[in-house]
Amino acid sequence: MKRLLFILALSLFLAGCGEAIETNMSEDMLDFEFTTQDNETMSLKDLEGEYWIADMIFTNCTTVCLPMTSNMKMLQDRLAEEGYGDLNLVSFSVDPDYDTPEVLREYGESYDVDFSNWTFLTGYDFQTIKEISIKSFKSLLAEAPEGTDQVTHGTRFFLINPEGEVIKYYDGVQSETIESIINDINKLNE
Repeated sequence: MKRLLFILALSLFLAGCGEAIETNMSEDMLDFEFTTQDNETMSLKDLEGEYWIADMIFTNCTTVCLPMTSNMKMLQDRLAEEGYGDLNLVSFSVDPDYDTPEVLREYGESYDVDFSNWTFLTGYDFQTIKEISIKSFKSLLAEAPEGTDQVTHGTRFFLINPEGEVIKYYDGVQSETIESIINDINKLNE
C-alpha cells in the first residue's frame, strides 16, 4: 500500500513539473544575436525568462507570408486584449540579404505592427537561419530556385518557453490558430 501511495504521489509531483499545456515539440533554441528592424540587437538572452512566439517570413513573399503576418498581427491584437501585450513576437527573416532593417520596419508598418513587443530580425547569412530553422524549429528551409526570389520555408508559429526550449508549433496560415495560442497562454498564466 505504501508503495502504491508513493507511486501516486510521485506521479502527481511529476505531472506538476511539466508544461501546463499539451506540447508537441521539445527542441532547444539555438543561441542568436541578430539585428532588429530598428538596427539594434536582440539575442536569445534578451528573451530569457519569458514565453515568446516566433515565425519565419520574408518581406517579398507572395504566398504564405501574407496570411502568416496577418495572423501574427491578429494574435498581437488579441494578446493585448487578453492582458498579454508584453509577450514577445519574433519574426525571423528567411531572406536576410534582401530584408534589411529598413525593409523590415517598412514591412511591419504596412501591417500596423506595434514594435514594442513584435521584433523582426535580420543581420545573418542564409546558412545561419537555415540552421535555426532545421535545428530549433524542425522546419525545412530552401533558398529560392534560380529565376525566382521566393524562398521555401515552413508556415508554423512556435511557442518558446522561458528556458529557451521550443515547446509547441501551430499552423501559422490558419486564423483558428490564434484561439489555440491564446488558450495556451491563458493556461500557462493560471
